[in-house]
Amino acid sequence: MARIYYQEDCNLSMLEGKTIAVIGYGSQGHAHALNAKESGCHVIVGLYEGSKSWKKAEEQGMEVYTAAEAARKADIIMILINDELQADMYKKDIEPNLEEGNMLMFAHGFNINYKCIVPPANVDVAMIAPKGPGHTVRSEYQAGAGVPCLIAVEQDYTGQAWEMAKAYGLAIGGARAGLLETTFRTETETDLFGEQAVLCGGVTALMQAGFEVLTEAGYDPRNAYFECIHEMKLIVDLIYQSGFSGMRYSVSNTAEFGDYYAGPQIITEDTKNAMRKLLARIQDGSFASEFLQDMSPAGRQVMFKTRRQKAAEHPSEKIGEEIRKLYSWNNENDKLINN
Repeated sequence: MARIYYQEDCNLSMLEGKTIAVIGYGSQGHAHALNAKESGCHVIVGLYEGSKSWKKAEEQGMEVYTAAEAARKADIIMILINDELQADMYKKDIEPNLEEGNMLMFAHGFNINYKCIVPPANVDVAMIAPKGPGHTVRSEYQAGAGVPCLIAVEQDYTGQAWEMAKAYGLAIGGARAGLLETTFRTETETDLFGEQAVLCGGVTALMQAGFEVLTEAGYDPRNAYFECIHEMKLIVDLIYQSGFSGMRYSVSNTAEFGDYYAGPQIITEDTKNAMRKLLARIQDGSFASEFLQDMSPAGRQVMFKTRRQKAAEHPSEKIGEEIRKLYSWNNENDKLINN
């Protein structure tokens, strides 16, 4: 079994006298930078010239430099920009400024696992991957708690990479909840699979399919939205709090009976075979190649933008917009995930 590290296993003093450069100040970037700063670390932020986040970071008390300047000043460089942008930025701004014994860090194993970034042999390479969005990493830290993280070391040149990575995990609050030991490969493959087969691709497709079946049968789209999409949060919150058994205890006997009856009819061996094919494409690099090609200047995001537009036009999106206006707590202009 992989080890889980907690606060008592981590030594924040490992970061004393070190400069941490957080590259990027989006969802994860702002949380890592602010949390580590408030833990007593010396943190600077690296951004591209003209970044809309530059002023925001300065207003929140951060020292801000270009990515190249930040890398030059830093002992630890945490890269927190989009996967598809990392390799070019690394080649241009970070690689020329790496020094022997530096630590290169990531919150996702994508670019190391698929060898889009190949660091020199004389630096440490580690990962702290929070299992939650950046605004939650920040709010949990402020509440005195933390978001669990995955921790991995790909390259331990100095012999201190694990201790440094654990210290970083403590600095951002992750060690308060636990740092689960893993590898770059495992994190990459399981993260992509979870997103595609279950969390994003699987769940949204399932909810929209249910919406379509009900509306095609003549039911009011608003009813369909409530039953197949709106109430998903209730079920997920119950599972989050107390697992599948706790959820089944909380719902009605009718719902629980229907769960056992219908679940195996919806998620069949064919479904699992489709999942296995997705996993195989992730493992052999086919998905990464397709993604990077489409997101490149040559690909111009044609597939990405076409699919995004098609998804936005689904009937459930229009109905959902109307339904969410009824929520007393709703403010769709407050996009927390982008803070």
